[in-house]
Amino acid sequence: MDFSPAALRRWPDLEGPDLPASDAADRLILDESADARSAAADGAIAVIGDAYGALALGAAADGASGIRVHQDALTGERALAANAERFGLQVAFTSLPLSPDVVRGARVVLLRLPRSLDALRDIAGLVAAHADPDVVVYAGGRLKHMTVAMNDVLREHFERVDVTHARQKSRALIARGPHDGRDPAPRRERHDGLVVCAFGGVFAGASIDIGTRLLLEHLPVPPKGTDAAIDLACGTGVVAATLALRHPELRVYACDQSAAAVASARATAEANGVADRVEVVRDDMLATRADASADFIALNPPFHVGGAISESVAPRLFADAARVLRPGGELWTVWNSALHYRLALERLVGPTRQVARNTKFTLTASTRR
Repeated sequence: MDFSPAALRRWPDLEGPDLPASDAADRLILDESADARSAAADGAIAVIGDAYGALALGAAADGASGIRVHQDALTGERALAANAERFGLQVAFTSLPLSPDVVRGARVVLLRLPRSLDALRDIAGLVAAHADPDVVVYAGGRLKHMTVAMNDVLREHFERVDVTHARQKSRALIARGPHDGRDPAPRRERHDGLVVCAFGGVFAGASIDIGTRLLLEHLPVPPKGTDAAIDLACGTGVVAATLALRHPELRVYACDQSAAAVASARATAEANGVADRVEVVRDDMLATRADASADFIALNPPFHVGGAISESVAPRLFADAARVLRPGGELWTVWNSALHYRLALERLVGPTRQVARNTKFTLTASTRR
């Protein structure tokens, strides 16, 4: 079967300069692991970080079954499901959270290296704790995104880490001999009385980024009668927890497509004693919210796709926020000033005014027409 970028498809909602569906690193991981996969029993292969399904479906096409898969992005899960249906491989795998079940007893783990060392540390510790003692991890990536520090992180949990020759600007790290395993736990930092929790790979970690700080400084009192505010693309849930702490009568709905972000936001809400009023959902934008169902949405939109700055994501978030806002409701958006989002906000949401600006970020409030 052909699992080239042309054959594998991204989830249809993804637009702009996104990562290719499969690349040379995927093919290198599959080639390096071929013998180990052919010898593995059903249910003994785990796949982590597969962008759109190249690793999982490549293994399935070679005869593997009972493959356990974890993908941080919800759009990645949906792309895998769509590609699996296209190739008739729907029953070969199961998508799971990043938990012991995804690697328990695994003999082979296929891993696309995350850029975050903390994310890699979480994964390596989990595999070492719960996979078979003879597990072999095939971890690959593009050379431009790899660092020597990744080898060191793997050595924290594996006795031996071998490095393959580079091929097509990609390389694989092969880890054996698990030790000192541990389940992922969020990093915690306190900022002006707010406890921020972050699992590996979440934007800004347990710190508070400059843009979010600007938003927090100017967050308005939600309109009287607001039954729930929304923290869209919530990350670690800093805005959601802050809203709940400042307004004890308010319920907050926080959502993100990243599994690590959702776990982090739930941990942040729990750490600040507001988990009973902050609902955190893994969602593709606001897909599960009804039209005209909210009066206030806060948004710090991501502006990277992979490692590149991209303006393709934010306009879709603006449009979905407009759908969910009632007429007269407001979208408060903080954004990198160089991206010039104001025209898009005016067009997709409604009249937009500048609330604040610093050397790098702009905060605006857009009123739903």
